Amino acid sequence: MAETDSSEFRILMFPWFAFGHMTPYLHLANKLAQKGYRITFATPQNAINRLQHLNLFPDFISFHVITVPSVTGLPPGAETASDVPIFLTHFLAIAFDLTRDQLQSLVTSIKPKFIIYDAAYWIPEVAKPLGIKTINFNVVSAASIAIVLVPARNVPKDRPITMEELATPPPGYPSTSVVLRGTELETLLFVTNPFGEEMTFYERITLSMKNCDVISIRTCYEVEGKLCDYISSQYQKQVLLTGPVLPEDSNSSLDERWSNWLAGFEPGSVVFCAFGSQLILEMAQFRELVLAFELTGLPFFIALKPPLGAETVEEALPEGFEERVKGRGVVYGGWVQQPLVLAHPSVGCFVSHCGFGSMWESLLSDCQIVLVPHLGDQILNTRLLADEMKVAVEVKKEENGWISKENLSEAIKSVMDKESEVGKLVMENHKKWREVINPNLMDGYIDKFLQVVRQPVS
Repeated sequence: MAETDSSEFRILMFPWFAFGHMTPYLHLANKLAQKGYRITFATPQNAINRLQHLNLFPDFISFHVITVPSVTGLPPGAETASDVPIFLTHFLAIAFDLTRDQLQSLVTSIKPKFIIYDAAYWIPEVAKPLGIKTINFNVVSAASIAIVLVPARNVPKDRPITMEELATPPPGYPSTSVVLRGTELETLLFVTNPFGEEMTFYERITLSMKNCDVISIRTCYEVEGKLCDYISSQYQKQVLLTGPVLPEDSNSSLDERWSNWLAGFEPGSVVFCAFGSQLILEMAQFRELVLAFELTGLPFFIALKPPLGAETVEEALPEGFEERVKGRGVVYGGWVQQPLVLAHPSVGCFVSHCGFGSMWESLLSDCQIVLVPHLGDQILNTRLLADEMKVAVEVKKEENGWISKENLSEAIKSVMDKESEVGKLVMENHKKWREVINPNLMDGYIDKFLQVVRQPVS
């Protein structure tokens, strides 16, 4: 145990009711429990059922059930963001805020030393009178916050923000490459949507950051240092980083089916493609995408959910496709152990949507990286890797966002040809970055995090 009195140091965690938030919070809880800290994790019962298996330290991390009140507009029994369509999330936020009394009782009863939260902007009001420190822990990249969720963005209070207003980054924004362009700006329009009773998403998140004692972000200074400094200057408070807080390497091995199949290819020759657990492509785009892999002439392993209108990936494949790629290509519609696939010696390229977890997994792997982002934060992550760090290639899209088989195939071939200018550049840069971002560096972030949060509230 790293700290002599850490087991007496109780921490309360209260993330937004979405698995994209709760899961990284639990990964952080595991890192803190590993150092001997005790954590109470407050979340709904449905979430606990799905998160329980990720709790690696049940003697140190205990779940506390939060009852989600019924709210007009919220489907009965809905407890997390995955229980509601995205346009009803506003009602989940109303229910989330109505749990305040439950949190107040819990805080009074367990008397934590500090509370880690994100969307519950009212947590500091609960904590401060009791002398409890508050940490606003953000699970997205620093770029996603800096581009839009800062006071300098000057978001209108009485009307929706416009594309024109979003076209210029906020004053002082420190990057010319980690930006959104043209129609990509549409992915930020949601910030003035309602997110709770008489409150927009922008107001909720900026208020949460303004009122906490410390802002924390799940990133590394080596990668997003300038953006973190900008956020710190915007909010006039310390920004504490945790590193990417990825799940611990389990001792599990890759499913035999895939390890046997991959073993039949030369080292570094297979192209692996995965777009996360949320993304479902339209049928035409799915077919165009798999044809791009056929066009490369390289062996490939694609793990994507069935497209819209299809029950399985097999029924969605273009006519004659399976016959043509037999023996060198697989398209699979289920879940795969992504980090273990990336670590397989035969895999040499990762085609990814550049979601936050995938971004870090690709950086820590030996693979060449090709990026096909879809949402705003993924596009910003992509610009960071492709334009700023120059460790990846972003696939060129048509005006309407369409990804052509030619463009995707060319991008893959450009990085897989290690003698080409592009292939050499990204490989050399990636190697340099991998030496910087090592496990010791990551562990150092958790130690620094604990060192700071243990200081008394000023």
